Amino acid sequence: MEKKIKRNFYCGDLREEHEGNDVCLSGWVQTRRDLGGLIFVDLRDRSGIVQVVFNPEYEEAFKKADEIRSEYVISVRGKVSKRPEENVNPKIPTGYIEIIGQEIEILSKAKTPPFLIEDDAKVDEIVRLKYRYLDLRRPKMKENIIFRSKLNKAIRDFLDENGFIEVETPILTKSTPEGARDYLVPSRLNPGKFYALPQSPQLFKQILMIGGMERYYQIARCFRDEDLRADRQPEFTQLDMEMSFVDVDDVISLNEKLIKYVVERVTDIKVNIPFPRITYNEAMEKYGSDKPDTRFGMEMVDVSDAVINSDFKVFKDAVENGGKVKGINIVNGSNLFSRRQIDELVEKAKEFGAKGLAWINIAEEGIKSPIAKFFSSEQIENLISKFNAKTGDLIVFVADKDPELVMTSLGSLRLYLAKTLNLIEKDKFNFLWVTEFPLLEYSEEEKRYVAKHHPFTSPMDEDIYLLESEPWKARAKAYDIVLNGTELGGGSIRIHNTDLQEKMFEVLGFSKERAWNNFGFLLKAFEYGTPPHGGIAYGLDRMAMLLLGLDSIRDCIAFPKTQNASCPLTDAPSEVDQKQLKELHIQLKI
Repeated sequence: MEKKIKRNFYCGDLREEHEGNDVCLSGWVQTRRDLGGLIFVDLRDRSGIVQVVFNPEYEEAFKKADEIRSEYVISVRGKVSKRPEENVNPKIPTGYIEIIGQEIEILSKAKTPPFLIEDDAKVDEIVRLKYRYLDLRRPKMKENIIFRSKLNKAIRDFLDENGFIEVETPILTKSTPEGARDYLVPSRLNPGKFYALPQSPQLFKQILMIGGMERYYQIARCFRDEDLRADRQPEFTQLDMEMSFVDVDDVISLNEKLIKYVVERVTDIKVNIPFPRITYNEAMEKYGSDKPDTRFGMEMVDVSDAVINSDFKVFKDAVENGGKVKGINIVNGSNLFSRRQIDELVEKAKEFGAKGLAWINIAEEGIKSPIAKFFSSEQIENLISKFNAKTGDLIVFVADKDPELVMTSLGSLRLYLAKTLNLIEKDKFNFLWVTEFPLLEYSEEEKRYVAKHHPFTSPMDEDIYLLESEPWKARAKAYDIVLNGTELGGGSIRIHNTDLQEKMFEVLGFSKERAWNNFGFLLKAFEYGTPPHGGIAYGLDRMAMLLLGLDSIRDCIAFPKTQNASCPLTDAPSEVDQKQLKELHIQLKI
């Protein structure tokens, strides 16, 4: 049926200056209120909401207004009128005017929704995802999705102005090891063989550099079959970039400008560049994390040298066995934590992996601590001075022969304390770079060293010799950009030399045959002139989540999956017909 009323204005755009205009509006009925002689309808479209008033003067429209219900889709013709002063609603942009409805066309009826279409409706997330088309009508969700669109546009604008070209890379590609599990796609035309969905466009963007593109970017879909959490999805969007003839400083400098440009375009946040840089080792030593939150202090202090000569066996043994003793000062902690609460803090530290938590309480009446008897008064004073602690402070310590366990457990406790004590400034945005990551990390699961970033990351020039004897000591030309304790993106300068790349595969336990079988197309390309190159990739979903101040990444994705990687809206994943499996030469064994 052809529409009679053709929209000429958006609901949210009408203001007092439109008084007297004849307007045609289309949208959804938010609410309908019958006050006897008048019927009030709040009409909503993507731009906002406006009040439409129907009275018996327009008899046919008044009768139809009596039929409509919430979420009906209607078109309205009417005249813009100023609201009486006592009816003004300053909370919405259109609150100073209303539409005198003269004609209604009902375009679509609606069942009663399973939840109210409003931001403060208390709805279980599974219900929201099952009826995502209704959830997307809520103003906040709509704003989140529009924000994503603006974010993408700002990124494209900046990169276009800086000489980048956008190139799409394949979705159906070759399965390559290293990293998370691949999602595999069986090939009907090539029985027994599989494509993999890309975990990232890493190999293709390097080949684009060999192909002379020099500056490439892509807003790419990526797929990883891994355990999920609030800021992770099985399919996600990545801003992928690569540049030729660059070093670490070049990549970092350009990306700082990108972040400043994009964030200031889409938010009210002011971004100052350059960002601070800290090495991986410094980040771990001070914050116990390679993505430190620097919105608050409480930095970790290494006191190994101050306790090695004490009589406290736990500390002494840890240091003598190659470990560390580190602590943090909880300012005013003596007044904030009772003895019972300190005991609870000890248990919390154990949850984070520590074997225990020692403490010194600098109370008004003097030092209170179960470990004080193992230290001389001079040693206690020395410890206190290392933390610049004062009366009323509480110092807590973790000791272990495994230095990494000390750092990570105390780092987790640091974050827990900051949240518990409300030390984090929610409106603060601290960007920083973490550099000089280890090239390798040991995998307990695989009992071998694996790439910390990926196998194509270049070692630092001065550490290449270590690949022959002590590869675990080598540092990488790798860098992560961190915002408020969350990794926004990461990248590296790549290996562009075939011999060095083959050496890297050897260090990772790949035979030459296996390396060429899995990555031969890249190694072959290296033989035809490869420029030095490097790049970075950002998690765009995560970036949007942080800039919007959301708690879950799912609230800035139109159609996300749940934590078990399922979709309540479509019931994916689902069973398929036996005919489809037969065509793919697949037989299920469950």
